Amino acid sequence: MIRPRCAWVPADDPLYRRYHDEEWGVPVFDERLMFEFLILETFQAGLSWRTILNKRENFRRSFSNFDFVKVAAFDETDIARLMQDKGIIRNGLKIKAAIKNARAVVRLHEAGRSLVSFFWEFTGGQPIINSFHENSEIPPLTPLAETISIELKKLGFAFVGPTVVYAHMQATGLVNDHLCSCFRYAQVTVPAAAGNIPGGN
Repeated sequence: MIRPRCAWVPADDPLYRRYHDEEWGVPVFDERLMFEFLILETFQAGLSWRTILNKRENFRRSFSNFDFVKVAAFDETDIARLMQDKGIIRNGLKIKAAIKNARAVVRLHEAGRSLVSFFWEFTGGQPIINSFHENSEIPPLTPLAETISIELKKLGFAFVGPTVVYAHMQATGLVNDHLCSCFRYAQVTVPAAAGNIPGGN
């Protein structure tokens, strides 16, 4: 049986289909995974998500499995190493932004917060459930994404414009933007585990 999916999912790409079916839009409460998605979204800016998915395992290898404490400790030697790494996107500004963002997450933890709690505070701990029927209805950004972008920048994050932030919100389930006709729409339209938010780990 062919399951109806969001119209943007390539029918000829098993990796992309698996990402859509298993990850996209699922509420994220794991700190490492939340950081991973944010960094991948910053690298995706201006590129296709298919490119990022195909390089995802390389990114995990090169960025210490997105352990933000380890990434925060990266220095010029690491930057030089990453700039020579053909398995990732070799963009110096984005590489430096990833390290800067890891350090911003460390500062959040030092202040008794987490990246998970930061994001979910904006939605009251529950996903925003949209009801879109066509791809054309899905916005590239929202006023809430603009607000979150501003707050992230205040905390020292980089490459976190509202479009990047909204893509991150979609990926991590802060909003459910699966089309109503998609088999995943109903599956992810369930109350989130809000009790997990405070610790964020």
